[in-house]
Amino acid sequence: MHGFEELAPSTSTPASAASGPWYRELNRYHWFVLVVAALGWLFDTMDQQLFNLARVPAMQELVTNADGTATDNETRGFYGGIATSIFLIGWATGGLAFGVLGDRIGRAKTMLLTILIYSLCTGLSALSTGFWDFAFYRFITGLGVGGEFAVGVSLVAEVMPDRARPFALGLLQALSAVGNITAALISIVLGKMEETGAVGSAWRWMFVIGTLPALLAILIRRRLKEPERWQQTAAQSTEQKKAGSYGELFGDPRWRRRAIVGMVMAFSGVVGLWGIGFFSVDLIRLVLNKRLAAADVALLDGNGDGRISVADVPTNWQPGVQGILDTLNQKDPSIQEFANAVVRHKASSGGGYPAEFVRLLSDEGGEAVSVANLTDALKTRLQPFFDRAEKSSMPVKELAAAVGKTNAGSLTRWAGITSMFLNLGAFFGIYGFSYLTQWIGRKPAFAIAYIAAMLSTAAVFAWLDSFSQIFWMIPLMGFCQLALFGGYAIYFPELFPTRLRSTGTSFCYNVGRFVAAIGPWLLGYLTLAFQGKPEPMRWAGVTMCAVFLLGLCVLPLAPETKGQPLPE
Repeated sequence: MHGFEELAPSTSTPASAASGPWYRELNRYHWFVLVVAALGWLFDTMDQQLFNLARVPAMQELVTNADGTATDNETRGFYGGIATSIFLIGWATGGLAFGVLGDRIGRAKTMLLTILIYSLCTGLSALSTGFWDFAFYRFITGLGVGGEFAVGVSLVAEVMPDRARPFALGLLQALSAVGNITAALISIVLGKMEETGAVGSAWRWMFVIGTLPALLAILIRRRLKEPERWQQTAAQSTEQKKAGSYGELFGDPRWRRRAIVGMVMAFSGVVGLWGIGFFSVDLIRLVLNKRLAAADVALLDGNGDGRISVADVPTNWQPGVQGILDTLNQKDPSIQEFANAVVRHKASSGGGYPAEFVRLLSDEGGEAVSVANLTDALKTRLQPFFDRAEKSSMPVKELAAAVGKTNAGSLTRWAGITSMFLNLGAFFGIYGFSYLTQWIGRKPAFAIAYIAAMLSTAAVFAWLDSFSQIFWMIPLMGFCQLALFGGYAIYFPELFPTRLRSTGTSFCYNVGRFVAAIGPWLLGYLTLAFQGKPEPMRWAGVTMCAVFLLGLCVLPLAPETKGQPLPE
């Protein structure tokens, strides 16, 4: 039986397979390269998504006031944006450095280094004690994350037969959605465990799991070879001096123009995804937190008429309820209006919503809450907390902390569900792009994708406001937004010669990230700027969707590469 080393990674196209499915042109080594590169990128995107899912609970724990109390949502969102920007800067820096290294020392060796860096440094994030050490770990992780993409797609592009190349690259990028879905499943499981008290901080365990991709390095070290194209170029001394050179990339007007146009195209998509799209998880937390508040406050509707009044609640609850009613200047607001008022009270006071709610249950303002003092509805809601603690009564703060822990776990679980549906849509969008681009060409496919991404993202931030909408609006946005990234994986390697392929691809995909790093920061800034409006994050997200028009505007300057061989 032949080993992988005995199978030549030829890029020729057998005549018998020329009209058949693209995958029939692949031999065992082709499949091996595709699987290894796909796993490297899959684990890379899993790390990225773990960060997105862990960002909000991490900021809740790491960003506090000087006295140790919790900050408001807008402040935590601002710091979350900064952490994301720092991660993107590390991503861009690593992408540029490892892109050059991929052309100089080889694709396989560079891939090994990037996987080790991003997986091991992800684990360090679990040890964070404050915001700035967390941000530092994310920067170092970003170095490895940024370098993996360019060497991975260059490797696959150079090994695959010409006709199979766009489909293989599309599949490589589509499988990145599996990495994101894996991260979502991890979030769902850990969120449920946090909800039941089986684990403490679920976000720390997410980062611990993120160290596992380091095991892939063993397979890469033992079996993966450098592409024949790269070996031939490296063997020519005159060309080797030019390999991985930004001077060479920008010294030739042809490559310079392609690099700049590609960078702007990537910038538009990266800002759209990392500055807006991935923050849809935070938007879902906002929506669900409001719904959880409404569900809890509905328990105060004593006569079941759908409205809240002081007469609905026991005498010992009236002072707390009356205070919130006074802020509304209404006698009988709707349950949703009352719930929103409780949430606003939480934000202004810096306390957690459950604590504010449970204080309404206090016996004449006392320090403990007894089940005997509660209505039947509230007994059903709160009895499990007393049972778990094996107590019949407990201090208000203790009960509030227990309720808050449950809500936090529920939000983490739903964040994972949201991410999973986003990436289910992404898988079909990315792989679908590889067929669309073969049908109508690279540039028309990109034009459709930019418009679709802008409209779908704006719709999510403007209108998503219920559980049911998660299951169709989020997949639609994932389909449209991530289709662009399928295009980047196919298109960028086709723009540059072998000696500059990793460097040029990395420049397009990563230099834009330096500028794109302002995206998360800008979203946080706009959220603060729109603070006087209801749910300011929505206004900020819709405003930023204009960034997709930038990619659309530079398309006329981009070359059409459909049906053309890789340049040399």
